[in-house]
Amino acid sequence: MGADQHFDWHRQAASALEWWRDAGVDVLVDEAPRNWLATPAAKSAVTSPVAEAAPIAAWPDTIEAFVAWRLSDAAPDHVTGRMIAPIISDQARLMLLVDMPEDEDAESGQLVSGAAGRLLDRMLAAIDLDRSRVHLIPLCVVRPVSGRIASEMEAPLGKIARHFVRLLAPDAVLTLGTAASRAIVGTDDVGGRGGLRIVNHEGADWPIIASFHPRFLLERPVAKAESWKHLQLVRTKLKPGHE
Repeated sequence: MGADQHFDWHRQAASALEWWRDAGVDVLVDEAPRNWLATPAAKSAVTSPVAEAAPIAAWPDTIEAFVAWRLSDAAPDHVTGRMIAPIISDQARLMLLVDMPEDEDAESGQLVSGAAGRLLDRMLAAIDLDRSRVHLIPLCVVRPVSGRIASEMEAPLGKIARHFVRLLAPDAVLTLGTAASRAIVGTDDVGGRGGLRIVNHEGADWPIIASFHPRFLLERPVAKAESWKHLQLVRTKLKPGHE
C-alpha cells in the first residue's frame, strides 16, 4: 500500500520539461524578483554578453574541416569528452537537424539512439530512407545537464546549422523539435510546424520543414498522424533519383 517507492522523479521531471519545450514554452517565471507595479525602465543599449559563434568568414569551407571545427574547443558549446559528432553521408539529399544528443548517445556513440532512435529509423523507413541516406546534424553536440538548450545559445547555434546547410546543399532540411526549427529559421515557428518554410542563406533558398522530435512522439503518440504528413511533404522535396 502507499505511493510507489520506486518512482523516478528526476526522469519524470525531465520528461515534463522536454514536453513543454517541444510545445513551445520558453519560460515560466523570471529568475530575478520583479516589481510588477513599477514603471518599466527604459531599455539599455547594452546587452548581456552571450556565447557567439565565429563569423562565417572564419569558418572552414569544406564539410570535413567544418565538422572538425565543430568538435573543437573553438565551438561555443564545447565540452571535453562529451560531444557527439554530426553524421555526414555521401548518399544524402536530406538533412535532419535535431536539438541535442539523447541520454543514451554518449554510451552508444550514436546520435539519436535508444527508443527515440528506433522510432526515427521507422520514420525514415516510411519514406524509403535510412540513416545511410541522410545527414544527421545536432544543433548542440553536447546534451545540457538540464536537457534543454539555453535560449541565448539558439542564435549562435542556428548560424552554425545554416553553415552546415550551405556546405551540404541538401534538397530539404527536416527539423525535429522546436528548438532546432526555431534556431535555424530564426523565429518561433511552433504555429507553423509542418509547413514549408523557405530560408534564404547567403543568396540561396533552402526548403525547411519543421516536425516533432521522436522523443516527443513517444510521449504523445497522437501526434504521429501529423508527423506522417510532415514526412510526406519531405518526400515531395527530394529530387528525382535521390528519394
